[in-house]
Amino acid sequence: MPPRFGIQQPSFSFPGGPELTYQTVERICLEAEGLGFDSFWLMDHFIQIPQVGAEKDRILEPWVTLSALAARTQRIRLGPLCLGNTYRNPALVAKMGATLDVVSNGRLFLGLGGGWHQREHEAYGFPFYTRGERLRRLEEAVQIIKAMWVQGSATFQGRYYQARDALCYPLPVQRPHPPILVGGGGEELTLRIVARHAQACNLFGEPETVRHKLDVLTRHCRDVGRDPASILKTRLGVMVIAATEKELKQKLDTYYPGIPPASFQGRVTAGTPGQVAEGMQGPPECGAGLPYLQLS
Repeated sequence: MPPRFGIQQPSFSFPGGPELTYQTVERICLEAEGLGFDSFWLMDHFIQIPQVGAEKDRILEPWVTLSALAARTQRIRLGPLCLGNTYRNPALVAKMGATLDVVSNGRLFLGLGGGWHQREHEAYGFPFYTRGERLRRLEEAVQIIKAMWVQGSATFQGRYYQARDALCYPLPVQRPHPPILVGGGGEELTLRIVARHAQACNLFGEPETVRHKLDVLTRHCRDVGRDPASILKTRLGVMVIAATEKELKQKLDTYYPGIPPASFQGRVTAGTPGQVAEGMQGPPECGAGLPYLQLS
């Protein structure tokens, strides 16, 4: 199967005033759909993260934005990459997700993560649990969401979450339920959650790192009696494309000032269209050709 590609839009610092923010995101998403991209993703952050920009940079809440995009697009899959589980009750997420799947006529791809941005939790008054607890909460949340989507209701008594005949009608369009992607490469907890409950994983890092994480995922799948091939493996990365070598150097100097090009190896896919296309070939277990790449 040829690799599939999606775009995650992490930055909203576009030219013009706030009123142009959504219009620009919509234009990017429609362009991606027209070009044949498989999916369009938004981060679930309320304050811009330091890896992308300054705290006071503009950033749109993903559920509202994805809903608007669902009404304007026809084919491209839409999803958060990844939803911070600690920001919302999982039964509410199930209801919101089912609604977006209906609005989009079956195009939701739900990305979930444990939530990691401590500054954001503190600013908005969300408890910031230990990493282990955040992931254990995530595993309970996935079970509630799937039950509500598949059965139309869920009763769940967990250590962290409870649901009592939580209804979810209308059901999602996708049956038995929209695919769930769990983001992160934690070997003890996160990848075990993927093996037990998810339809996709999202990894990042150099090819050697990705290869190792996939080996760990395979072992977890073996432990629970699941075929690893039933899980879509995706990698989040950065791609910088330019028509000429000179233009490429200018872009890299703009995006990564003062960083030697050699240090990009394995972390950033950069080159002319032909070079990038060649670099995308190769077996997924080596980190090449994995879908859902963020484009810069």
